Amino acid sequence: MFDCIIVGAGPAGSTAAYHLSNQGRSVLLLEKKSFPRYKPCGGGVSPAIQQWFDFDLTPVVDNKVNRVRFTWKKGDPVETELDTTEPFWMVQRDVFDNFLVEKAVEAGSELQDNSEVTAVQISNDIASVTTSKGKFDARYLIAADGASGAMANWLGFKEAKQFLGAVLEVETAVAPAERNTAKFEFGSLKNGLLWCFPKSNGYSLSAGIIRGGKGKVKDLEKQLTNYASELGINLSQSQFYNYPMNLWSSERQLHQNNALLVGETAGIADPLIAEGIRPAILSGVKAAEAIVKALAGDRNALAGYTDTINSEIGSDLVLAQRLSGLFFQFPGIAYRVGVKRPYAGKMMSRILCGELRYADITDMAMQRLKSSLIPGRG
Repeated sequence: MFDCIIVGAGPAGSTAAYHLSNQGRSVLLLEKKSFPRYKPCGGGVSPAIQQWFDFDLTPVVDNKVNRVRFTWKKGDPVETELDTTEPFWMVQRDVFDNFLVEKAVEAGSELQDNSEVTAVQISNDIASVTTSKGKFDARYLIAADGASGAMANWLGFKEAKQFLGAVLEVETAVAPAERNTAKFEFGSLKNGLLWCFPKSNGYSLSAGIIRGGKGKVKDLEKQLTNYASELGINLSQSQFYNYPMNLWSSERQLHQNNALLVGETAGIADPLIAEGIRPAILSGVKAAEAIVKALAGDRNALAGYTDTINSEIGSDLVLAQRLSGLFFQFPGIAYRVGVKRPYAGKMMSRILCGELRYADITDMAMQRLKSSLIPGRG
């Protein structure tokens, strides 16, 4: 019997596995695909994640961005230098995720990839997981199988509202002047945004429906294709992917019986800019801490995990959700009175890099947006 079984070897799951194994706990890490595997994602990640690991992450940083360019309907641009300690990181998810998995295995975790979970049951304080390679038991279970996974539903958690994301991966030469600039486009995609991240071998162009509903896959593909053409990107070597997103909107219960939800499974993604990697990794760290405490006899440890995520991550993302709701309801005004102001881009860059929280800016941003909607003000 294992101390913990983790279903899903993305950043949240592999982070939890690494930290549990580092504490001498026995861990089985299950993944339905074979590693390394591709993951649809823009690949932008805050350098702040380095604080949660005792090994160097820079070997798998594909590129670094120190400049951001915002546009409104492909025009009206505003650019800003990142006023941060460390530039924004770009990663290739197959390389990045595999690196974290390898570190977890080196720490003592047992990996079974190409192993699909077909059933899960918790009885008498034992979690039993049935896979395509057999049945395994553990004292605790972490569900990290992502927004499209079945674990949360099987475990009886409330279904999260899903939104639609997409990425257009383009393999092409990147001009030196473009290698260090991330681009965000507002106004073209209703209830969402587009963004373009430069990599060493091309671009990841992404789209996300942030407000209102899932949207249509064909609309996202059309928007991304048009966006790439506007940017002058050669699409001869390109591939389109779509995927569901669970964005944070309110406090949630993330523990039940002997199980915890982390990362995309828990819906811990930014509802304004759809950032998911940094909060996913933090949830993996906190889940590992909770299970170590539970194994030591703390009966309130799993409930403490829910409280910790809601207070340390969720409360800030609730503010982002409120700001997102107003922003995407009145995007033209929001762009004019928010994004185009000189300090706005710098503040957003510091949020992207993990050096600023939404709690530090939301009150001021909301007041500015609201005042612009009142006749005679703004």
